[in-house]
Amino acid sequence: MIIGASIETPSVDWLALSPALALLAAAAVCLLGAVLVPAAGRRAFSATIAGAGFLVAGGLAAVVFDRSPEQTLLIAESMARDRLAALTQILIAGFGVLAVLVSWGDRRRDHVGEYYALLAAAGGGMVFFVSAGNLLTMFLGLEWFSIALYILVALDTHRKESLEAGLKYLIVGSFGSAFLLFGCALTYGATGELGFNAIRDATGADDPLFVAGMAMIIAGLAFKASAAPFHMWTPDVYEGAPTPVTAFMSAATKAAALVVTLRILVVAFPEQAEIWTVAIAVLAVASLVVGNLAALAQTNVKRLLAYSSVSQAGFMLIAIAANNDLGGKALLYYLIPYGAASAGAFAVVVARERELGRQVTLSTLEGWGWERPFYGAAMWVFMLGFAGFPLTGGMIGKFYVFSAAYEAGWWWLIVIGVIATAVSVYYYLAVVRAMYMRPSSARADLVVAGGSPPADPGLDIAVGTAIAVTIGSFFFVQPLIELAGKAVLSLFA
Repeated sequence: MIIGASIETPSVDWLALSPALALLAAAAVCLLGAVLVPAAGRRAFSATIAGAGFLVAGGLAAVVFDRSPEQTLLIAESMARDRLAALTQILIAGFGVLAVLVSWGDRRRDHVGEYYALLAAAGGGMVFFVSAGNLLTMFLGLEWFSIALYILVALDTHRKESLEAGLKYLIVGSFGSAFLLFGCALTYGATGELGFNAIRDATGADDPLFVAGMAMIIAGLAFKASAAPFHMWTPDVYEGAPTPVTAFMSAATKAAALVVTLRILVVAFPEQAEIWTVAIAVLAVASLVVGNLAALAQTNVKRLLAYSSVSQAGFMLIAIAANNDLGGKALLYYLIPYGAASAGAFAVVVARERELGRQVTLSTLEGWGWERPFYGAAMWVFMLGFAGFPLTGGMIGKFYVFSAAYEAGWWWLIVIGVIATAVSVYYYLAVVRAMYMRPSSARADLVVAGGSPPADPGLDIAVGTAIAVTIGSFFFVQPLIELAGKAVLSLFA
């Protein structure tokens, strides 16, 4: 027996881990605040710490982006330090800051510290998830943020809708996680490898077990991306969850799931591209058809936005199906105006919910654009952004997505995407029509007692920021595309 023999341990790149660690630290401090800080100051303390955690995580991710010109695999190739992960982490952090601002004026009295702790923990899980370099860390990251979201969705325990949404999300999300885990198991069984790069280089690529594993991984990630036909949880969960949580989920969860889908398919399964590009294209078409047709029948605004989210996932899946450099750029660019518009639209819904004290429908928006000009104009901008109108980043995003599909020879996807865009104009403009072309007298009984609601600076800042990003991404498209190009360089080099 050798005494004092050296033990070789892997080196740890703390900078690459720092965004996730910053959010974990913020979650821990919020939990301590829930116990130690007096109730009167608990809301401000927790919100400040969570917001600071997201800001610090975004800043650290920007440093990682600047210092990671090439991909580096860390800790036995379990994580990837590259610009793709860093840029996505910046987006997630930005969406987290918006969620904190939207939540600031919430009248919640119970579980305030726990709410912000879970929000920061969910963000930390997503930040970790997008940097996954093997199947194990990918699954761990997925479960990390999913468990936090399950609790956040059901946190309004006094509302039956919230508890029901949490249960549905838990059950259906567990199925999605099971699909992903079983797919990882089949892939490992066929190749004997966990790392994305090692799976690519392993033998057994033609093994039916390997292809089945790939298909189940795609299905598991499609659950999280709200892609049809794996979207069944989306409208009920979006409607029942606390609306600030819905705002965060609609932007951040989709960004994380779609970027990881792009990474694992391009890196681990390049030889199966003829199979998975068709599968992703089919999912894109299903999402466009189901999302748009279902949205036409909605009167509840949160459900309408939920089906809009399904439809928007279809456009972003077209970019993944293209399997080219332009498609990667299109996906990352599209996530910027989409995430801002989605978080902003739900923030406007929050403003109306706090006035009414109940859920928002198209009828309760009648005439509201004239009563609240700022929120009305903001919702108008977000709806036009979703539809892809000029002067919004949504138009440029769709243009790049269609350009990537054309470059890949998917002309029929472009046709379906254009038709879907035309259909979507009806229900997006229905929201604008309700706010500006319906008389407010039709719902005079819904006017808030005691006059105008109290000012909510946090909510106003969140909506204003979302407007600036939605419109600004149209005018600053070239710098954003250059950033996206640097991020996907490691995938399509």
